[in-house]
Amino acid sequence: MNYTLEIIVKVPMKDFILKFDNPDNMKHWQRGLISTEHLSGNPGEYGAKMKLIYQMGKREMELIETVTHRKLPHEFHGTYDAKGIQSIQENFFEETPEGHTKWISKSEFIPLSFTMRLMTVLMPSAFKKQSLLYMKDFKNFAEKGVSVSHA
Repeated sequence: MNYTLEIIVKVPMKDFILKFDNPDNMKHWQRGLISTEHLSGNPGEYGAKMKLIYQMGKREMELIETVTHRKLPHEFHGTYDAKGIQSIQENFFEETPEGHTKWISKSEFIPLSFTMRLMTVLMPSAFKKQSLLYMKDFKNFAEKGVSVSHA
């Protein structure tokens, strides 16, 4: 399952990247994030691994992020491995003529279990909706300083 989302964040690209590239800020725009733990490599650099734990409704979900490409301020890509599914995220950043930042996110979800295969077939909009929510929450955080950490 593949999709692409775009959003305009009304901050200069330099400010966008400073907020986006700081793991301490993740709690402010990734709903349900409980904790992060650096596992290996130089944090945020190519090959680095980080464990992310989320509360999704009544269950906890653990992801392992691996940075697969980093060419900031224009590109940041990673894979996210969880039980039954792998996500490949490619993020592209462009400066708009108004001096804002256009964030283009390309997502691919690869189901690794029967249950996840069913979810990607029967509920593809749920994945897209969650991705868009994170992007909108980042926009609110970057533009207005609004945090979802207590939401």
